[in-house]
Amino acid sequence: MTSIHLHAARVRALLAPLATRGTHETLGLDPAAVAVDPGAYDRRVLARSVRSPLDLPRFDNSQMDGFAVRAADLDAATSEHPVALPASAPIPAGDRAPRHEAGTATPIMTGSAVPEGADAIVPIERVDPPHFPAEGSVAFTHPVMPATFIRARGSDALAGELALPAGTVLRSAHYGLLASLGLSEVEVLPRLRVLIVPTGNEIRPPGAVLEDAQIYDANGALLAEAVREAGALPIVAACTSDRAEELLALLAEHAGGTDLVITVGGVSAGAYEAVRDALGPAGSEFGHVEMQPGGPQGLGRARVADGLHLPVVSLPGNPVSALVSFEVFLRPVLRSLAGRVPAERPRLRARLGTNLDSPAHLHQIRRGVLDDEGFVHPIGGPSSHLLASYARSTVLIHVPVGTDHAETGDTVEIWRIDD
Repeated sequence: MTSIHLHAARVRALLAPLATRGTHETLGLDPAAVAVDPGAYDRRVLARSVRSPLDLPRFDNSQMDGFAVRAADLDAATSEHPVALPASAPIPAGDRAPRHEAGTATPIMTGSAVPEGADAIVPIERVDPPHFPAEGSVAFTHPVMPATFIRARGSDALAGELALPAGTVLRSAHYGLLASLGLSEVEVLPRLRVLIVPTGNEIRPPGAVLEDAQIYDANGALLAEAVREAGALPIVAACTSDRAEELLALLAEHAGGTDLVITVGGVSAGAYEAVRDALGPAGSEFGHVEMQPGGPQGLGRARVADGLHLPVVSLPGNPVSALVSFEVFLRPVLRSLAGRVPAERPRLRARLGTNLDSPAHLHQIRRGVLDDEGFVHPIGGPSSHLLASYARSTVLIHVPVGTDHAETGDTVEIWRIDD
């Protein structure tokens, strides 16, 4: 059997050439496009740094609804002796501001350009009357410092300075910043296109009417989301057959234009192992890893169609085995290729909340929950079909090779999976 660390190294080596598949792709920033295809914008990674093409804000503007004034005009203002100033025409946001005349108060709205000649803003609630008059004057009862409630030009970003470095994982605030800079597109890292192929004569898609001995395919859904979360683009095409020739036909139909193939099931020593039968002669290698669940594994650069060789990672078919295998071998590599940091799950040490037995010759990975006192509690058992308990888990518990029993209170390594 192969050690878990050696198999992980082999997967990394197999996928390493994908890092040079292309430097970038252009991502349009039209909000309408984001609404139509939000998945295309989910946590994309900048391929090139972005420098600000303009100052933000572009001009001095008001932080408040109120009155633009010359601070010197209010030096003598007190509650006993208010300073009354005639009000001029208001400035709506987006309109060019006329010059502010000394000895007047200019009604101004939040975001409006501060008129030349004014150097401070007094909020509407601090004047008398506390509303915008159609005509007349307003009284001020306190002096004001220059620059009060003025958002200065360039106070957020200066033209030419670094706005976002390459490698930034784009989230909502980043998209807002790019839009405020007037950018209609940016260069991002291309997403890996990953073909996920669940296999088995017994599987049917969710919603289908099942016959005896048939089951719903869980692997397509769970791996599609796992691949998406890792920064790649999942494409699912299930092979509902145990015949090698039908699997090869499906791969020939769907593998074009993809970067990586993940097959699920058909890798063990049964009588109907379609993946092993189809891809073994095509270049994949199969064997067992010292891991439970997830022992049977396969990988290689295989011929998936005439003239087309792609990296193929073959996972065992039980859903827990498939997902644990993805977590250990594929997720960190895919996240690294996508430019996502950190690539690995958070790794902690925790005390066991109960006794735990494990096969000494295997690295066992159990599902569990971490309580507020720092104790980790396994849930479900070690069996590879217990997906419901996996769904309730917040951590993966690692019991290394050489350990056959751990006592309550013993320290174990855990990976957080609840982010």
